[in-house]
Amino acid sequence: MLSRLRFGLSGAAQQLARSSPLQPLLLQHQSGAIAVSRSSHSAPAPSATTATAIPAPTDGLRVTPVSTKPPTAIVLMNLGGPATQADVHDFLLRLFSDRDIIPLPLQSYSARFIARRRTPTIQQQYAKIGGGSPIRSWTEKQGQAMAKMLDEISPSTAPHKPYIAFRYARPLTDDALAQMAADGVTRAVAFTQYPQYSCSTTGSSLNELARQISAAGSASPLKDMQWSVIDHWPTHPLFVQAVVHNIRQALLRFPEAKRKEVVLVFSAHSLPMTVVNRGDAYPPQVAATVHAVMQELGHSHQFQLVWQSKVGPQNWLGPRTDEAIRGFAANGRKNLLLVPIAFTSDHIETLFELDHEYADVLAKEVGIEQIERSESLNEPPPIHQSHGYNCARASPASRSHRQGLQQAAWHAVVPKCTNPKCETTRTFFGAEH
Repeated sequence: MLSRLRFGLSGAAQQLARSSPLQPLLLQHQSGAIAVSRSSHSAPAPSATTATAIPAPTDGLRVTPVSTKPPTAIVLMNLGGPATQADVHDFLLRLFSDRDIIPLPLQSYSARFIARRRTPTIQQQYAKIGGGSPIRSWTEKQGQAMAKMLDEISPSTAPHKPYIAFRYARPLTDDALAQMAADGVTRAVAFTQYPQYSCSTTGSSLNELARQISAAGSASPLKDMQWSVIDHWPTHPLFVQAVVHNIRQALLRFPEAKRKEVVLVFSAHSLPMTVVNRGDAYPPQVAATVHAVMQELGHSHQFQLVWQSKVGPQNWLGPRTDEAIRGFAANGRKNLLLVPIAFTSDHIETLFELDHEYADVLAKEVGIEQIERSESLNEPPPIHQSHGYNCARASPASRSHRQGLQQAAWHAVVPKCTNPKCETTRTFFGAEH
């Protein structure tokens, strides 16, 4: 979800609680997701509590005792997005300054040049979707719902509090860490909001998190925090169910006589082949998500995985989303359902690129009969449940549990990694190589 960002994009109470992005933490561990724990000190931690089913709603008032214990932090890591058009330049500058995502010659100079040049165009794009990215609002709602759910299913680690750590827009990683220190946090879960791991997304966020904590002074409260990490959750059952639910709802918008003819077009952010050829885990993990979704659907429709947001002259993953739409139209497949498969909420890539550029403009140009987009995972119950259970599993609640997670962690190590910061980050979080 970086390419478009590179050149100008970002990437009901119970219902929200169950679709919060914290749930992928449990999802990851249950579905082969990466989870690793790291403790700066050997201070004792609360005993682990096995996640249980969400209690059924009860009538009457519920009194929740006020806790004096510091919260367990759930750090929601994501790319972020400019809240207003005025924030676009700084967002782009941070983005292009990050060598983990976009290595450039003369990085500082190039970042300033590109950000200045691209700002007017990107501001126009954000103007078309309401003036700013909704990613912070959705992340806040998901986080609050997840924390509420975690307090119920994991009382031993309660209270839980979400902290947003965006990479290129506020609140940034250092903003989140400063608030955690002020709140007296001693236990934290770093929870990526990218379902599929990539060095350029989750990898960059973890590198920045480790760098910020390592750079803190020896007396900093950050040094006393125990950490667990969830860095991917591509096939967690509740994540898959959330996607399937949205697909089925979107299919109902097609006439019944045409419904079986609809092609499911799964669209994910593309990557340059130079990144892919280093062994980045993103392409196979996206494919694994699509496979799991189609299995749940019983392979009821023709489908295709495509890649959006390519920029620049170098080779990227294909086929591109726009090329696929043209190809389907040319071959007489004129009822398409776009399915965003690598995002946990709406942002410019869904609201502008998929909805406007492809569904509103391109589809009409090439003669598509009907094109729809399935909803993003903003607040359906399954995704909130998935997040909550992931976090409960990954919470640094006991030494034995942390060790078990450590053994399964960081399996997405890139064979041809050329970034020394990645090894430093793995060492920081105590992962085995």
